[in-house]
Amino acid sequence: MMETLYPIGIQNFEKIRKEGYLYIDKTALIHQMAKTGSYYFLSRPRRFGKSLLLSTLEAYFQGKKELFEGLAMERLEKDWVKYPILHLDLNISQYSSQKDLEDILNRNLVAWENLYGADPAERSLALRFAGIIQRACEKTGQRVVILVDEYDKPLLQNLHDEAMQTELRNMLKPFYGVLK
Repeated sequence: MMETLYPIGIQNFEKIRKEGYLYIDKTALIHQMAKTGSYYFLSRPRRFGKSLLLSTLEAYFQGKKELFEGLAMERLEKDWVKYPILHLDLNISQYSSQKDLEDILNRNLVAWENLYGADPAERSLALRFAGIIQRACEKTGQRVVILVDEYDKPLLQNLHDEAMQTELRNMLKPFYGVLK
């Protein structure tokens, strides 16, 4: 008798699928979401599967058909197009200063610029982000998928410091404003 492997603490769809962990198939809903809308903001409680959902979406938009064998997505998706993906995870830092947020955003922007090119005229974080999105679309001929995990962590970690909250908000507002 095979023992059920529960993916406790595992937030990576590919790892769950490749290593035989239990996965409750929600890919029909993911397919519906991907095909019927263009912007989604998902606010759910902590430990409620947001990071796993983003990981699943990332695998789907990367065209990793093999990971969806036996799932609803396998029969629903016909095209398996590979899209350019900009995945920003703000969970990987402690935000004790504005520089911490700036460093994380800059690190991601540099990595994306290495893939899609840079324009020296784009100096601010927001302008660089907008330029990357445009160049990724032009280079691949596909719409760009942007996944943001823990979008509010810098603010939540500084609930006690109103001045820091204001600084971080002033940095995030134009950066996220690009998505409009």
